[in-house]
Amino acid sequence: MATKTELSPTARESKNAQDMQVDEVLIPRKVPSLCSARYGIALVLHFCNFTTIAQNVIMNITMVAMVNSTSPQSQFNGSSEGLPVDSFGNLNKAPESLSAKCSVIGGQFAIWEKWGPPHERSRLCSIALSGMLLGCFSAILIGGFISETLGWPFVFYIFGGVGCVCCLLWFIVIYDDPTSYPWISTSEKEYITSSLKQQVRSSQQPLPIKAVLRSLPIWSICLGCFSHQWLVSTMVVYIPTYISSVYHINIRDNGLLSALPFIVAWVIGIVGGYLADFLLTKNFRLITVRKIATILGNLPASALIVSLPYLNSSYITATALLTLSCALSTLCQSGIYINVLDIAPRHSSFLMGASRGFSSMAPVIVPTVSGFLLSQDPEFGWRNVFFLLFAINLSGLIFYLIFGEADVQDWAKERKLTRL
Repeated sequence: MATKTELSPTARESKNAQDMQVDEVLIPRKVPSLCSARYGIALVLHFCNFTTIAQNVIMNITMVAMVNSTSPQSQFNGSSEGLPVDSFGNLNKAPESLSAKCSVIGGQFAIWEKWGPPHERSRLCSIALSGMLLGCFSAILIGGFISETLGWPFVFYIFGGVGCVCCLLWFIVIYDDPTSYPWISTSEKEYITSSLKQQVRSSQQPLPIKAVLRSLPIWSICLGCFSHQWLVSTMVVYIPTYISSVYHINIRDNGLLSALPFIVAWVIGIVGGYLADFLLTKNFRLITVRKIATILGNLPASALIVSLPYLNSSYITATALLTLSCALSTLCQSGIYINVLDIAPRHSSFLMGASRGFSSMAPVIVPTVSGFLLSQDPEFGWRNVFFLLFAINLSGLIFYLIFGEADVQDWAKERKLTRL
């Protein structure tokens, strides 16, 4: 070992500095990946995200049944002749619940700060976050069927029961760090801790609020997440409505067609995480990988949505474009959504919660703005909704491309405090 160090100390130091973010210089390669504690934790987080988002999506699905069961004279109905303004007012309440519950995602990043080797974070985070897509798929596909056959309360009973099971798994399986984890192998524990040695952390160090508020990389993440959430919220809330009102598909076909994009996106999201980590092993710069993933997750997806009003002749073509758009949008999981782990690993949990909270304004605003546009212009309403989506999405993407970074920020590094 000593001889190896003496051979080229300068080369080793320069390589460690250059690859600090990717951390390629590690580590025993015989450590298991899929059958390991860290991937088990990612799977538990996957199902926690599944139940969190599923319970929010079913609010949109069961809204019609709940109102019809309490008010037979309600304007809610299965007709595709028009969209009553009341429906958008009620749909606005579901995204408010979505914005409240999405705050739990920020807490997950405290786990990856201590559990995720830098060159595996893309895939680990993608596995965890893809649970949201599986939740959307399951709720849209099964929620309407359960509501029609068993009644709308059973939708909440079933998905709520799944949530209780996931909560129990969380308390049993999730630990703060590998050191305190009772079911981890010694080799994997050493693998994780050694991979994180270069990211020196101190839990006692306070968050520099002023520096964070002045940080353009942080604002680029917040605005980029907001613009992407505008895209995602439009797809989640309005895919069923658009297919039903424009193509006159009955509710059972509508459920299947509306759920299809999310299962494809679930697969693409996980594959995208592995692809991002693969690019890192090929000496791509970390910021380059993050921005490529963000571009692919925003620009093609929003462009495909804009093209929908010009394809009214074929619902199959529209469904294919919606599926592709939804699938590509999940590539952002390996880009902008985990960027806070790169620039401020010590404060990643708080900053992810803050950026997620900022972006959660989008699900609250989307139904109000889109409902207004659709009610004001029945003929070109959808076109206006989709063009607004594209403009907001493109603005957030450009801001992120200009100001986004992947280096640990000065204010996020360990500071030695001196007292006079």
